[in-house]
Amino acid sequence: MENLKKARENQAKTIIKNLEKRNMTAFYCESKEDCRNKILEIIGNGKSISWGGTMSMKQCGVVEELEKNPSLTILDRAKQPADKMKDFYKEVSVCDYFIMGTNAITLDGELVNIDGYGNRVASLIFGPEHVIVIAGMNKVSTDIPEALHRVRNIASPPNTVRLSKNTPCAVDGRCHDCYSPDCICNQVVITRRSRDKDRIIVILVNENLGF
Repeated sequence: MENLKKARENQAKTIIKNLEKRNMTAFYCESKEDCRNKILEIIGNGKSISWGGTMSMKQCGVVEELEKNPSLTILDRAKQPADKMKDFYKEVSVCDYFIMGTNAITLDGELVNIDGYGNRVASLIFGPEHVIVIAGMNKVSTDIPEALHRVRNIASPPNTVRLSKNTPCAVDGRCHDCYSPDCICNQVVITRRSRDKDRIIVILVNENLGF
């Protein structure tokens, strides 16, 4: 186990250098607790915060800590009535920090994400002042083809089960490139660079986080 952790730490060093070449800021954290503390340090006080559907963030216990800070404006999609969602997404588009996981990250520092509705990848691409991306080292892929395979066949099937979706991958655990009404793979986004320097902040965590 120690050898695996050391190998992942070495991988993280490589990825961080490549992320910086792509105009992104990156940090390495040994544990999910360290990740949580780093996020709280980055955000500070008096900011507006929202997030996408991220298991990694939940595993790190970030939401509970953010909610303890009365100076923060928390924009939580789960607490919005259905008839207010359009206005809610407008607020999210101009928030100070948007937090998300990533479905995969390459050794070259590219982020690969597949989304159902598109709100998560939309915020990654444009809108919020900063985006914090949590990436467990289990998300690392050698290159884009491997990352896409990972997203479709490793990340998406358990996510469809978690969300109670009626898709072929929920049944047999592999991608069918389907057009199911419940498909969660409608938007495929590869982030090769941040136009605005340091807008995207990637936190690599030496644990298995998310799917």
